[in-house]
Amino acid sequence: MTNDPMTPGIVPGRLPADTIAANFGDLHPPLDRHEAQVAADRCYFCHDAPCITACPTSIDIPLFIRQIATDTPEAAARTIFDQNILGGMCARVCPTETLCEEACVRMEAEGQPVEIGRLQRYATDTLMGRNVHPFDRAAPTGRRVAVVGAGPAGLACAHRLAMKGHDVTIYDARPKAGGLNEFGIAAYKSPDSFAQKEVVWLLGIGGITVETGKAIGQGLTLDTLQEEFDAVFLGLGLSGVNALEAEGADRAGVTDAVDFIAGLRQADDLATLPVGRNVVVIGGGMTAVDAAVQSRLLGAETVTIAYRRGADRMGASKFEQDLATSKGVRLLTGVVPKAVHGNGVAREIELEYTREEEGRLVGTGETLRLPADQVFRAIGQTLDGVPPGIEIEHGKIRVDEAGRTSRPGVWAGGDCATGGEDLTVTAVAEGRDAAESIHAALTAD
Repeated sequence: MTNDPMTPGIVPGRLPADTIAANFGDLHPPLDRHEAQVAADRCYFCHDAPCITACPTSIDIPLFIRQIATDTPEAAARTIFDQNILGGMCARVCPTETLCEEACVRMEAEGQPVEIGRLQRYATDTLMGRNVHPFDRAAPTGRRVAVVGAGPAGLACAHRLAMKGHDVTIYDARPKAGGLNEFGIAAYKSPDSFAQKEVVWLLGIGGITVETGKAIGQGLTLDTLQEEFDAVFLGLGLSGVNALEAEGADRAGVTDAVDFIAGLRQADDLATLPVGRNVVVIGGGMTAVDAAVQSRLLGAETVTIAYRRGADRMGASKFEQDLATSKGVRLLTGVVPKAVHGNGVAREIELEYTREEEGRLVGTGETLRLPADQVFRAIGQTLDGVPPGIEIEHGKIRVDEAGRTSRPGVWAGGDCATGGEDLTVTAVAEGRDAAESIHAALTAD
């Protein structure tokens, strides 16, 4: 992102470079060996562990924690990677506070769960740090599978297929593989280029080729892929952004939060990134929080998240909301944007208070204005570029439990498909399970 002369309030260098570097340090510093063993000793090692059920990838959490407790973190990592090959990134970005850790028996007994996420990171970082790949590839089957989209779902699908001996080609529109992990996660959650390091490590299984700058409609067609490959998996993600329905939404200074985050993630020097003095983020999900917090960390003086319903309805977890407020972000709930004011350039945003009537959101007619030289849209993403012959349901590709689409020979998973929540860990599970289904179909003869 570069400074636009049409938006003079959005400038780089609001904070010294060393302050910005400190602001974007690791959100959850890794545990050392002693800390990990102390944390592991808190686990009850439940036989019927609710944490496993709460994990979308069904990792055997008591087993890997016991392996850490017995000082075998490499074995713990293999237990994790057997279910979740992107366990390293998931340890950093999973909302564990609403998944495995919320279900932890310690949480119910003491109000403080076992630190499952940090223990998972300790194990996976240990094995990956030794440049060891935990799995061997099966004998080649001679079958070829195309994976469209190099995000978490596509990578998980490709790895599982390659492990079973199939040859896989991954296509992605962006110049790098990684998808959401590379372009859509807050920088303080995944510092030191971890997303790319994880991709390189994952490809160590062999049998996977990555071709960037290619997508359906951009040099590829589904018909051609099905002619050239034995099966196709679609991990397209969500590339469209919902429009901001407000007067003046086209003024300079109004942009998509996902573009801001992607630009930040790819920046060589965060001190050169421009940010507004007064930032308003429209939305209530993880993207809204990531954009708001990072705006503050870059030096924005005031940052407000404006969400149409109550805080309890926000897509961002309570932990993420608390993180935002701890960084000086204001959470303003029960408001919708009415207009962006300014002479061609955003200067203020006008918001209308809302209320619910029989479950329906309505405006009250009461408004307020906030200074805003930068407004980010974080109001949901949409599915673009769906190939013909693929049935859509509620704005996403309809799939069955195995990830099969309505088009024979084509599977799908991740954010583009119907299923669970739009989380990295859910996408991994869907990509992995689709790979098992594809493998069964290819070896049924």
